[in-house]
Amino acid sequence: MSKKILVFGAGMVSRPMIRYFFGKTDFLVTMASRTVTKAEKIINDHPRGKSIAFNVKDNKLLEKLVSESDLVVSLLPYTYHVKIAKFCIKHKKPMVTTSYVSDEMKLLDEKAKSAGVLILNECGLDPGIDHMSAMRIIHNVKEKNGKVVSFRSTTGALPSFEANNNPFGYKFSWSPRGVLLASKNPSKWIENGKIISYPGEKLFENYTIQDVPGVGSFENYPNRNSVPYKDLYGLRDAHTVYRGTFRMTGWCETLRKIVALGWLEEDPIINFKGKTYGDVTRFLINAKPNEDLIDATARYLNLETYSTVIKRLEWLGLFGEEILPKNCDNPLDYLNVLTMKKMILNKDECDMIIMHHEFLAKYPNKQEYITSTLLDYGILNQDSSISRTVSLPAAIAVKLILQNKFRTTGVHIPVIPEIYDPILDELETFGIKFIEKSKTL
Repeated sequence: MSKKILVFGAGMVSRPMIRYFFGKTDFLVTMASRTVTKAEKIINDHPRGKSIAFNVKDNKLLEKLVSESDLVVSLLPYTYHVKIAKFCIKHKKPMVTTSYVSDEMKLLDEKAKSAGVLILNECGLDPGIDHMSAMRIIHNVKEKNGKVVSFRSTTGALPSFEANNNPFGYKFSWSPRGVLLASKNPSKWIENGKIISYPGEKLFENYTIQDVPGVGSFENYPNRNSVPYKDLYGLRDAHTVYRGTFRMTGWCETLRKIVALGWLEEDPIINFKGKTYGDVTRFLINAKPNEDLIDATARYLNLETYSTVIKRLEWLGLFGEEILPKNCDNPLDYLNVLTMKKMILNKDECDMIIMHHEFLAKYPNKQEYITSTLLDYGILNQDSSISRTVSLPAAIAVKLILQNKFRTTGVHIPVIPEIYDPILDELETFGIKFIEKSKTL
């Protein structure tokens, strides 16, 4: 009898997962989405799929759907995962997500073990493939009687080089709001035995230019808090533990200035209905009505009017006459709408994923520098790279769980060989493959 999979959410990364279930398995798939038309489009009348309208606040329907399934996938925002996980534990159903494990989710570990179910989180790209690919090398070094003394890992979701045709060097293949909000995250990592930390407003002041051999040169800035990964990855001998994000050159300075202007603030500004983006910029820097806005902004940011940052802000429309959207009332949401218009990845364009790990391994008689690099492109007029690399690891995990390939129960992320080896091996059949290089020092 075919297993029943319940997928909550029908967002931009879900299509490759559903296609995988229909093509690689005989599973029956139900997609539950607030916007049922999105789910219907992804199911596309497949005989083993169905879509239903669903509101996550409807606890009765939520529990009914969970109880009738064999496994649950949540592609909803992470804030809903714990609620769904509690019903999964109650009805002894395994669950898979691609989101970071919250502290509240961790507290469900013992209950999940008692129920004999696996709640597998962080099984996407980043988090997900980053854990799996790094741990495979870390475990390999340990098996050869070595220890990793330095670890750096950086990922970038970017437009492919031929699609890189705007001055920001970036395009959104999903809603920009999350990316924009992440621009205010504080950062922390371990460098040569010392913990380095910066508040959110200084995030983009602490970037480096890194060359990824065979790919290109990019800005690399710290990604949130890397310190817990020393323990999470078993890197007890590491004096450096760093996780970062790649962007095209020019991104960090520009976003730093956008933060400085106040364009990422979420507090409403009053009486701006019918006004323009230029009016908001003028308000944020307190420029006089008769001042040239570009001149005033350049002075406010301590830049020349001909600087590339000012040119990017002008291109985006922050000095322009476009009327503000009626359904927003704060700078962040205004900016979100504008970037959706001007910086979206079109259907006839491809994105690319770059993931680059660097390890310094120490053995009794030598040191070894190891790199592991993933470069993946979207498939033109089909699936983006971000959607494939986020959803396919989760889809493979679902199949393996339902085939009883994992003995592990409780709340987990994919950092043990039992989980990551078969997922990484199958990802290679989709062309999602790391190139590893090493040299003895």
